[in-house]
Amino acid sequence: MPAQIPGARINAIASACPTQDVEETYRRWAGEILTDKRDAKLFDRMAERSGIEHRWSVLGEAADLSPGGVYSSGASPTTAQRMAIYAREAPPLALAAIRKLPDIDGVTHLVLASCTGFIAPGVDQIIARELGLAGDVERTLIGFMGCYAGATALRTGGHLARANPGAKVLVVTVELCSLHLQQEADLEATLAMAQFSDGAAAAIISCEGPGLAIGEGLSATLQESSDLITWTIGDTGFLMNLSGAVPRRLSQALADPDLASRIVDGGEAADIDAWAVHPGGASILDAVERAFDLPAQALTESRAVLRNYGNMSSSTVLFVLEQVLPRHPDRGVVLAFGPGLAMEGFRFGWTDGDAC
Repeated sequence: MPAQIPGARINAIASACPTQDVEETYRRWAGEILTDKRDAKLFDRMAERSGIEHRWSVLGEAADLSPGGVYSSGASPTTAQRMAIYAREAPPLALAAIRKLPDIDGVTHLVLASCTGFIAPGVDQIIARELGLAGDVERTLIGFMGCYAGATALRTGGHLARANPGAKVLVVTVELCSLHLQQEADLEATLAMAQFSDGAAAAIISCEGPGLAIGEGLSATLQESSDLITWTIGDTGFLMNLSGAVPRRLSQALADPDLASRIVDGGEAADIDAWAVHPGGASILDAVERAFDLPAQALTESRAVLRNYGNMSSSTVLFVLEQVLPRHPDRGVVLAFGPGLAMEGFRFGWTDGDAC
């Protein structure tokens, strides 16, 4: 993608997370619930290698991972109980991110992505009312796609901006992954949930002003991998299955010359000066780094987000782009991976203000 490409662009991005850091609390909790001492020791080793130092939860530290809390009252909370917490906590967290944006006056379209809860009227309607948006604002909900929904939401915002002259699109992602913790003495399940966190992000997309121009979309579904990442609604919340085979399968897919060439637009990986890769885990970032023979600093923003926030599902890639945006990169790629096993993303490049 050449520099100064005209098109719909991300003018601004802002993010928010809860105030309670639960990483150390979760590690202690996991050590208690894993009654097999070999599993507990392996969990500790893997947690140290995760690249994560902080994770945030709307539930709070003392109230919900200690005696008398949501996850320690004997019976596991029902899906209905968890959705009640989502209804209470998701709108304020989304609004906290939105209110950090420099200007939301004149919003014409609202796109909201979330896969960790369902309510109706939806979070989109709640935040529109709280922000005082016009009643004729067009709303789009992207639900239950998982980690790559952030890329899909931004692409959708770009489509709306291009199709509607003068449009100003507000894109919001809000995920409360900590609501779906399962009280299972299972090593794989405990390690999977050790990556997830709560967070929200918001972006303004339009065809005016400077920003990250949204280029060609990137989508791929990897064959024979549909059972590697699943997200199932159960009686005690949403049940995450995250296979340890995901990094290897991803490495195999990225080794396909056709897919790799499509990602870098037929050029060389060295020509890409910004890699906004969803940090689904340290091993996922390692797989992308190896596949494209990237230098260590290429994924600096992704690794920083993983270290400081963990995996916030769809919100995470917006956190990464928030750090990338001030660099004004000429050629960039967004990549995110999730259920399917599938990839969603897009290419981007800085523009100083040419219209769509």
